[in-house]
Amino acid sequence: MSAPAPAGRGARVLGIDPGLAATGWAVLDPAPVKPRVIACGTIRTAASDEAGSRLAKIARGLRAAIAAHAPCVAAIEQALVARSARSALALGEARGVALLAAAEAGLEIHQYLPMHVKQAATGYGHADKAQVERVIPHLVAAPATPADSSHAADAVAIALCHIGHGGSPPVVGRRGRSSRAAWTDFAARAGK
Repeated sequence: MSAPAPAGRGARVLGIDPGLAATGWAVLDPAPVKPRVIACGTIRTAASDEAGSRLAKIARGLRAAIAAHAPCVAAIEQALVARSARSALALGEARGVALLAAAEAGLEIHQYLPMHVKQAATGYGHADKAQVERVIPHLVAAPATPADSSHAADAVAIALCHIGHGGSPPVVGRRGRSSRAAWTDFAARAGK
């Protein structure tokens, strides 16, 4: 097995879809035709467990994925909204643990808005989870597939978002909206 490329567009990417109940992760290698899913999974925690134990389980799971698959870069989804203040707090805590695990491993960290991730996967920034899940198998070469959960599929989409534009921020038009042409080009590159 060859060593991962240095950080940047050609680097092995860890995609993270954070959540307190379920945190999805996926490790992808960029490739000339289609990015390859090296491994993916979901770290699940029980609502009956104490919050600190749940966060520790997420940290252990991400550290194990990093140690096993040696990514150079982490891509994580930014949280914009939550159903309630309690949900927002739980998501923020899970994101914090994910960011800490990546930073402890020395990974370069990139964060992407949910609409940019959806745009990268489907070509439409307001796609629903089912649309993202349906298109992912067509965008990657996947010896390891994200069949275990929508969270793992989302993590694949987040890693694809990073691979598609090499860690540089998405092109944004004057009104603060992403340029359709730029995202169409990006989605075409991500699917190759």
